[in-house]
Amino acid sequence: MNRNKSITQIIWGAALVLAGIGVIFRIPRVLPQVFNLEQFSSIKGFIYFCFYFMAVVLIGGGAQKIYRHAKALQRDRTDQPGFSNNRDKDQ
Repeated sequence: MNRNKSITQIIWGAALVLAGIGVIFRIPRVLPQVFNLEQFSSIKGFIYFCFYFMAVVLIGGGAQKIYRHAKALQRDRTDQPGFSNNRDKDQ
């Protein structure tokens, strides 16, 4: 995989993780204001579930993106000429 693309995707994954963490910290401050509206006060549990689920999806997706592209960078680095690993020494 292209090295620059992998680095960009790792940065994007970190942004997703930070956005998910930000959602978790903002929920307790913002949702009480939302519940002041009469239409949403009856479905508090569902709204809490949706926001926390969105945070988990952001964090999970970002972590997955970071893991996959970091692994690709590692694999690309070992494929470069001149890279020696322990397997070459045994043969």
